[in-house]
Amino acid sequence: MITLSDIHKSFGDNHVLKGVSVAVPEGGVTALIGASGSGKSTLLRCVNLLEMPQSGEVRIDDARIQFAPGNKISRDAILALRRKTGMVFQNFQLFPHLTALENVMEGMLVVLKWPREQARSRALELLEKVGMTAKADAWPSSLSGGQQQRVAIARALAPAPKVLLCDEPTSALDPQLAGEVVEVLAQLAREGTTMLMATHDLRLAATIASNVVFLESGEVVEAGPAKSVFGSPRDERTKRFISTLTAQHPELGGNAPKGP
Repeated sequence: MITLSDIHKSFGDNHVLKGVSVAVPEGGVTALIGASGSGKSTLLRCVNLLEMPQSGEVRIDDARIQFAPGNKISRDAILALRRKTGMVFQNFQLFPHLTALENVMEGMLVVLKWPREQARSRALELLEKVGMTAKADAWPSSLSGGQQQRVAIARALAPAPKVLLCDEPTSALDPQLAGEVVEVLAQLAREGTTMLMATHDLRLAATIASNVVFLESGEVVEAGPAKSVFGSPRDERTKRFISTLTAQHPELGGNAPKGP
């Protein structure tokens, strides 16, 4: 579903991504893991061009863009690729002046130009999917963090994207509220939703990821099935990273995740 080939991204003199290549299979959940500053969130944002790579290639389904110094990328090409994705942000980013229902409807009305009743019907269907029907008319300020993130997931799913991108979807939540979001994402995984997520939350990755990519200093250190990477990592850097996380969460130690 997604192929990233030799992606390079710098911010000034800071070379954040150093030739990263990643393949994301259709119908699976791929988790990008790594310490803060490893480049996982930047890589995720390069997928839907919230950040523009300096070089490399991004392909999502049948949309493909090649980046190179001096290349001018058309707005139409960018929009064609972005339409393949839905994005879930770390801090929800709901519109505070719109209700939960209106937040989910907004993209369908403004971007897709759907009739209001069609958008409303689709939004209510998605709010039901994430367990938020009862809060359809609530303002974001009245919702818990977990509820806001579930509305944000519904909004990201509204245009039926080919892939759902999640940037640290549980990091702003306490463990109980994070559990609500993990449950929703796990259900989407069981339904075959293709997902690529950047996370430092080993519990989230262990619960729903079928594949894992471990990044360090802007490079792929190890990639493969979640059970193999977590249960028997090959690279010493991966072993150290996972050992640190399992020390913080002993309940995961010695139990290789099975994926969805």
